[in-house]
Amino acid sequence: MGPREGDRLWQRHVGNSLALVDALPQGVDVADVGSGAGLPGIPVTIARPDLRVTLIEPLLRRANFLTEAGEELGLADRVTVLRARAEETSEQFDVVICRAVAPLEKLLRWTLPLLRERGQLVALKGESAEDEIRKASKVLTKAGRTAEVLELSVAPGVESTRAIRVA
Repeated sequence: MGPREGDRLWQRHVGNSLALVDALPQGVDVADVGSGAGLPGIPVTIARPDLRVTLIEPLLRRANFLTEAGEELGLADRVTVLRARAEETSEQFDVVICRAVAPLEKLLRWTLPLLRERGQLVALKGESAEDEIRKASKVLTKAGRTAEVLELSVAPGVESTRAIRVA
C-alpha cells in the first residue's frame, strides 16, 4: 500500500482485519503474530471486548508503537504487547491470528507451539488459501491438525476475504 492509496486503507487493511471478528470464539486468549502496525489485532480487540489479545512483534519501534496505540485507544486492560519472535515465545493461546506474515507451511512451524491443546490458527490469506494448504499438508498431518478455508466478510460494500483455519 502506497501513500496515494489512503482511501483504500479502511477497506483493504482495517476491514480485512475485522473480517476475523466472527471467526473467533467468545472470551478467548488471542495472539496476533507479526502484529506490525496492529493489524489485525487492534481492530479485532476494539470490535470484540470479550477477547484478551497479545500483540507479538519483534521490532522495537513497532512494539513501542503498539504499546502507545493500546494505551491511547483505551485497550491497555485487554492488550499486551510482547516484543519477540513467535518462535521465541513460550506462552500459549486459544487462538493465533495473523495477516501477511509467511506462507502457511512456515507459519505452522512458528505458531503451532503457541496453541493450547484445542487451539486454532486463523490466518488471513486471500486467493492463495487452497494452494497454501496443499503445500503445508505434510506439516499439518504430522501435527495432527486439519485446515479449512473460510470465506469472510465484514459488511456490505466491504471487500470480502479468505482465511485458513487450522484446528
